[in-house]
Amino acid sequence: MKVAAVLVLCVTLLCQANSNSLDSCQGRCGYGTDSGYSCQCNPSCERYGDCCSDYYAQCKDSALSCNGRCNENYNSQNECHCNSKCPQYNNCCSDYTDLCDSTSGGGGGTITDAEIKSVSEALYALDSNKASASQLSINPQTLVSDSQTSLKKDLSSKPLFSYLDEGSLFSKPTYAALLAVLDNYHRMTGTTEDFSSQQLTEQETFIKETMSKTEVGRELFTFLYTKGVYASEEEFLQDLKMMWFGLYSRYNGKLDSSGFEHIFAGEIKGGKVSGFHNWIQFYLLEKRGQLNYYSHSFNGPWTSYPDILGMQFMWEGYFKQVGSAVIGCSPEFDFAIYSLCYIARPGKQCRLSLGGKELIIQTYTWNNSSYGNGKKYIASAFPATP
Repeated sequence: MKVAAVLVLCVTLLCQANSNSLDSCQGRCGYGTDSGYSCQCNPSCERYGDCCSDYYAQCKDSALSCNGRCNENYNSQNECHCNSKCPQYNNCCSDYTDLCDSTSGGGGGTITDAEIKSVSEALYALDSNKASASQLSINPQTLVSDSQTSLKKDLSSKPLFSYLDEGSLFSKPTYAALLAVLDNYHRMTGTTEDFSSQQLTEQETFIKETMSKTEVGRELFTFLYTKGVYASEEEFLQDLKMMWFGLYSRYNGKLDSSGFEHIFAGEIKGGKVSGFHNWIQFYLLEKRGQLNYYSHSFNGPWTSYPDILGMQFMWEGYFKQVGSAVIGCSPEFDFAIYSLCYIARPGKQCRLSLGGKELIIQTYTWNNSSYGNGKKYIASAFPATP
């Protein structure tokens, strides 16, 4: 009887052990369907209702983290990745740099948060083309709470921009280059963008004027060069051209959008304003009577330009609930900080420092198409609430 009892106990424990391993997602998150297991641990299991009991705890909570996953083999079902090639394809998990000590972008050293803050302070100090208080005046008027941003009510009787010295600012090469590019787009998604040779030249001129011919642009390249992201200025400029101006489809398969159009010019999608995070475009449309400023939901701590505003407005019948922008900066500064953040922190929050005060830029990658060797276009970048 004692031998039989021991045998039954051992069999029972063995069965329990096997059952536990078959019914758990530990070490199996993101794997394909395997009929050898009694339950599954991939996104399909949510649809078919055969997830393991610990699927959400094991896989969902940690799906976007590299904790315990550094140098893992590539698996297409994973939402983000933690191997040495993920920076190249802009699909790393948000904590990859911190947990796995990977190289950044092109094979150089890790770009730390401290370095991002340091170089952003340098860019801020070098922005000699920004607007001064004598060149620009704004009137933010009504401040609303986050719960009021969707009201679609005009709570400000006057325009946001009270004064802009166009003569002194718009005559600067980088401003002129921006103005030349802004009017090259159809704002409605679903409408194919078809550029003339002149318009393509204007794109290249904008990149060269802002990144090759200003201290801001040269500082950004020098930083990225020393970190091994780019081997030459030519590679740097070409990559910016592709990531910013390369076309992709936001609606109905048409090549109707780019990072530049979305962020700087603004688009209309699904009956509302999409993107639109540039103060000069805002000024131009407001001046023409095409844009009506309603209110703002946040105002940065800066007492001089550049400053940060989160604005509510109507663009010829289309509403923007929160259109944040860096107000009063030069085109090269706007372009530089978004590029820095997208290159160093693609698809995540990027912490800058401007005049000793923190600014968070949120970036998003376009994951439906790519350029070059699997590189991702910019989907969006904008100032988050200061």
